[in-house]
Amino acid sequence: MTLAKTRSVSLVGVDGFVVDVEAAITSGVPGLHLVGLPDTALSEARDRVRAAIFNSGEDWPNRHVTVSLFPASMPKKGSAFDLAIAIALLGAAEVVPPRGCADLVLVGELGLDGRIRPIQGVLPAVLAAANRGCRTVVVPRANAAEAELVPDMKVVPAGTLRELLCLLRDEPPPIEEDGEEEGASEPANGFALRQQEIAPDLDLADVRGQAEARRALEISAAGGHHLFFAGPPGCGKTMLAERLPTLMPPLEPEVALEVTAIHSVAGTLRPGQPLITQPPFYAPHHTASRASMVGGGSGRVLQPGAVSLAHRGILFLDEAPEFMAGTLDALRQPLEEGEVRISRIEGMAHFPARFTLVLAANPCPCAAAKQIDCSCAPGVRRKYASRLSGPLLDRIDLKLELTPASRAELRYDLEFAESSKVVAERVISARERTMRRLAGTPWRSNSEVPGPELRRRFTPAQEAMQGVDEALQRGTLSARGLDRVLRVAWTIADLAGHDEPGPDDVGGALTLWSAGRQ
Repeated sequence: MTLAKTRSVSLVGVDGFVVDVEAAITSGVPGLHLVGLPDTALSEARDRVRAAIFNSGEDWPNRHVTVSLFPASMPKKGSAFDLAIAIALLGAAEVVPPRGCADLVLVGELGLDGRIRPIQGVLPAVLAAANRGCRTVVVPRANAAEAELVPDMKVVPAGTLRELLCLLRDEPPPIEEDGEEEGASEPANGFALRQQEIAPDLDLADVRGQAEARRALEISAAGGHHLFFAGPPGCGKTMLAERLPTLMPPLEPEVALEVTAIHSVAGTLRPGQPLITQPPFYAPHHTASRASMVGGGSGRVLQPGAVSLAHRGILFLDEAPEFMAGTLDALRQPLEEGEVRISRIEGMAHFPARFTLVLAANPCPCAAAKQIDCSCAPGVRRKYASRLSGPLLDRIDLKLELTPASRAELRYDLEFAESSKVVAERVISARERTMRRLAGTPWRSNSEVPGPELRRRFTPAQEAMQGVDEALQRGTLSARGLDRVLRVAWTIADLAGHDEPGPDDVGGALTLWSAGRQ
């Protein structure tokens, strides 16, 4: 019996675990037997691997081959094991030195012609291998830039199986025939398309009037606070929301790696963009299902939803009352906890989901531009507004009712409107103050500080809390709302350069939380 071993990685959500791939050639009926709870796509690897080996100029062993995937009790899925299975099998056949492939981690799908095709989830797979102590990984050439984002990891890109075999045998690389270069595929998830539509030349100065809304955008960007705009069509709700990314600073390196890992699993990384450095912006259509919003799938094929694809960025729900009630209410848990847990009978997957939610809504179904033209009865208007549940609105930090800009604002506001660059500088300064105050804690922004810590360590002075205490006594402010108000008050204070929130900061935060509630 001849035995060889190599390794690959299996992903569950954005988490991965290293899998030992062992191949043994024994006497018996010729064929390939795959064990270790493979799914259908992995079971079909025997045919892809056989054709790839033949078309790479190697012989298939005319004996019984057993390939074991360890740990055997963990289900495995996908075609990313193809390359590891082929190398382990050829190592057992002594086509390549068995010791030379034992320390490698290999991920990649094989084409029938021997090409190594790009796959989704390379970045989290390489991160999992690095956390396990592995130091050399072989990936498809089209995924090399993505894999090289992981520090202290030697990345070996390979375009074909024959090229990899020559490398393992210390032979000169083969002269490949000219052909179409195998590149990363276009995003398989439609959510990526809206992000591409947010043009880089958008500027907050394009918005006429709406001084309060522009101020709310600045507060949202500085503290990561959720935002709700209500108003008639044409007052600038969508225009404002689309300019929120222009106020936010680039992602920090470790955060960028985390965001990129999610998009790698989802297959939404664009060619030539191995690392996402800007906060993502996603705006799903109001017909989106609950699974597309929070993530899901059948079996262990679990994909991140819009809330995870917007991680560390913005999730914009235009025409929010038109979304299904179950879809909106599914947002409540990720809004509180910053992650999504998807449970299936085979196990559970975790997806990060710490995003800034921006909601926009018309006051009624007819969406009349002027209230005098509205044909909706009061009961219809109340029913339409109630589609946004109280518990959901309770989790929104900033709420504003917008009115159309006046004629003077539309014509002459240009010279007074601040640009995104000017506002973004204030946002960066406020975030730096926040980071200095939160140094030594796991939180990066005011919106992440838990309620108990807010009340224990970051409570403003008693005179600043007078208005909040009165609202609590009247019952117009809930305990959750108190936490929201305190977080926004700290952000307003950071923007103003105050050491702690004063009465005006807390009062402004309370007004922004209370406005727009039905």
